[in-house]
Amino acid sequence: MINRLLHWLDQSTCNVLATVTIEHELKDAGFTELHLTDKWEISPGARHYVKQNDTSIFAFIAGSAPASEAGFHIISSHSDSPCFKLKPACEIICEGGLVKLNVEKYGGGILYTWFDRPLSISGRVALRSDDPLRPRMMPVDLRRPVATIPHLAIHFNRAVNEGNPLSMQTDMLPVLGIFSSELLDEYNRKGGIIRTLVAESIGVDPADILDYELCLYPLEPASLTGNEQEFFQSGRIDDLSMAFASLQALLDSAHADCTATRVMAVFDNEETGSGTKQGAGSPILADILARIAGGEAQDMSRAIARSFMISADDAHAWHPNYSSKYDPTNHALMGHGPAIKINANCKYMTDADSAAVFRSLCEQAGVPCQYFVNHSDVAGGSTLGNILTGQMPLRGVDMGAPIWGMHSARETASCADHISCVKVFSTFFSI
Repeated sequence: MINRLLHWLDQSTCNVLATVTIEHELKDAGFTELHLTDKWEISPGARHYVKQNDTSIFAFIAGSAPASEAGFHIISSHSDSPCFKLKPACEIICEGGLVKLNVEKYGGGILYTWFDRPLSISGRVALRSDDPLRPRMMPVDLRRPVATIPHLAIHFNRAVNEGNPLSMQTDMLPVLGIFSSELLDEYNRKGGIIRTLVAESIGVDPADILDYELCLYPLEPASLTGNEQEFFQSGRIDDLSMAFASLQALLDSAHADCTATRVMAVFDNEETGSGTKQGAGSPILADILARIAGGEAQDMSRAIARSFMISADDAHAWHPNYSSKYDPTNHALMGHGPAIKINANCKYMTDADSAAVFRSLCEQAGVPCQYFVNHSDVAGGSTLGNILTGQMPLRGVDMGAPIWGMHSARETASCADHISCVKVFSTFFSI
C-alpha cells in the first residue's frame, strides 16, 4: 500500500496531475465520467465520477437504497499544496544570458525549504480550438530538472542562521539556465522559453498555447526513511496523502454491499481559502449530492440529515524539538493513529457527536485514535469541514494523519498512520 502511495505522490506533481492520477485509477476500477452539463440517471450500485475545472474530482458509488433513505458517507480532502506559480510573462533576462523566472507564491509554504533543489514544471495549458469559449485543456509535466533557486552564500549574510526574512519577488526567483543571445532570439520567435519547452513536451505548436497555469515542484521522488523505514517523505503529502487514502478506501470497499451512497470529494484551492468554483466554498458538492438524491429539495434535505462526512486534512504531529508549541495534553504523535481535530471557536466541524462517531469507526477498524487541539496561545487554521457546513448542515468530523513539516517543500508522515487511515476510511465506506 505504501509503495502505491509513493508512486501516486510522484505522479501527482500539482492539482491538475493529482486529478489525472485519481481519474486513471477510477477508470481502471470501472467508474465512468458524468458531466455537469448532462442530465443524470443514477442506478443503485452505479460507479461514477465528476470533475470540476480539471483540478477537483468527485467519485461515488450509488447505494442500494435511495439517498433520501440511507444518506451519504462522504470523505473530503483537497488536491492543492503550497507551491510557486509562474506569472504570464515570467522570463527575466539577466546579465550573461542568465534567465530567471518571475513567480508568485501559492498558499502558505515554508519558503526557505525550496532553496537549492532540482525543480521541474507541471500544470496545464489552454490550446486553441474551434470553439473560442472552450479552449482545449492539456495537462503538462516536464518531469526533468529545469530550474533551481540558489541560496545566497553565508559569506554575504553572516546572520542567515539567526533569522532570514525572505522576499518572494527578490529572493525566491528560480534560475532557468544560461542562454546565448542567438538561442534567446530563437525562443522569442517561438513565443518564449517556457511556452517552447511546454509545447515540445506535449507535442504542440507554441503558437497554439493561448494561456497556461504552471507551477514549480521539487523533483526528488517520494521515499521511505527512519530506522525501520517507518516514515515516508515527499512534497504535497498535505493533503494528497488523505486524498489517496480516501481513494484507496473507496476502491477497497467498492464491492461491499452498502445502502448509503459512498462519496469521495477531492476539492481544489483549500490552501487559498476554498473560494473558487472548484473549492469547498462553492456549491459543487451540494449540486452533485442533490442530483444523486433525485433533485427534489425534500429528498436532498432528508439525505443530508442521514449523512456523515469525514473531512480529511493532515494534522500537525508533535515535534520532539518544539514541544512547547503544542498543547500539553492534546497533541498527535507520529505512528499513533489518525487525529481528531477540535477547536473551541469552530474552526473545525468536530463536535462531541462526530468525534464519538469517528472513535467508534476506529475501534471497529482496529486502529488507534488520538486528538489534536491547538496550544491555547497559538492560532489555528481551518479546513474543509466547517466551510462545507456553510453549504449543507452535515454531521461530520475534521481529522487527519499527523505529519511533520506541514507546508515544507518536503513533508514527513508515518506509514502506520496512513495504513490506519485507509482502514478506518474503508470501514466507513463499508457500513
